[in-house]
Amino acid sequence: MTHKENWLEKSFSFDFPTSKYVEYLEFLRQTPSRLYALVESLPNDVLIQREGDSWSIQENVGHILTVESLFTGRLEDYHNDLETLRPARFDDNPTDKADFNTKDIGWILQEFQAQRQAYMDQLGALEAEEFGKVSLHPRLLKPMRICDTLLFHVEHDRHHLRRIEELKDKFHL
Repeated sequence: MTHKENWLEKSFSFDFPTSKYVEYLEFLRQTPSRLYALVESLPNDVLIQREGDSWSIQENVGHILTVESLFTGRLEDYHNDLETLRPARFDDNPTDKADFNTKDIGWILQEFQAQRQAYMDQLGALEAEEFGKVSLHPRLLKPMRICDTLLFHVEHDRHHLRRIEELKDKFHL
């Protein structure tokens, strides 16, 4: 079974109670260990192998690292009461520019762990009612609460975790 979901075409429904943020925080907290478990025993030639124009396993891990700064920035946007959240960069893709296949997977994982922990610390400092704070998502053109942004972040992590699993299966690992 192949995972060919187009992230940019994915739709979201934000009709859940704000209290779901607790569940999303737990998922986000566990992503670094999930990533580590998926890639820890893989040889470098498998980590950097591409399937056509699609990112390698290592590039998918690097992308999750790269995007972490976007989510941290969006949390800052909420804090600063901005009407619209900062947009993702698609035209000058930072993941492609980072050339993650030339980096050490251990370094990528450590950097991600550090950035995710800093993000989780910021989220942990919020009061429960703050997860209902709203700003407009620039691509979806939907008002999103902080808890909605957390769901969006969880789904982004899941998307790339599934892609890594798919690549491992393709390479019979």
